[in-house]
Amino acid sequence: MSNQLETATLGGGCFWCTEAALELLDGVESVTSGYAGGHADDPTYRQVCSGNTGHAEVVQVEFDPDVIAYDKVLEAFFEVHDPTQLNRQGPDVGTQYRSIVLTHDDEQQEVAEAYIEALDEEYDDDVVTEIEPLETFYRAEEKHQDYFAKNPDDAYCTFHAKPKMEKVREKFEAKVAK
Repeated sequence: MSNQLETATLGGGCFWCTEAALELLDGVESVTSGYAGGHADDPTYRQVCSGNTGHAEVVQVEFDPDVIAYDKVLEAFFEVHDPTQLNRQGPDVGTQYRSIVLTHDDEQQEVAEAYIEALDEEYDDDVVTEIEPLETFYRAEEKHQDYFAKNPDDAYCTFHAKPKMEKVREKFEAKVAK
């Protein structure tokens, strides 16, 4: 084992939901909610929600590639959001909720491009997921970290995060941490 963690940065709607679902995967060491892909320095949640920063709500996934490969992290990510919805996921509307993969190196770029090209064949509508190199990741405020774990009875989490978590448990049963 290399014990060298890798990082994936992904945005697919509300980061609370994406974080809660991807944390379930065996080999995922941590998931951090934040903002990336925009032009404002050190944005706040309120600023990102305004839609004026260009940032998306994203998660940074630290994972052990000896346990789970990058393409499997992508597979789980695409399972829990609709990559054909432009600038929205469910009730969340705006560029801050766009589907985006922010790559950390050329290999991730190639894997993401190939994955989305194959995924595009599975949908009637075009996959609108953006792929771009990560420039800067801004960690979200502490109240947004582990939001679902801290607020499991929150109505938004009940209706949106729990179903995504169930999808991951069902589809990736062998890859869900025990």
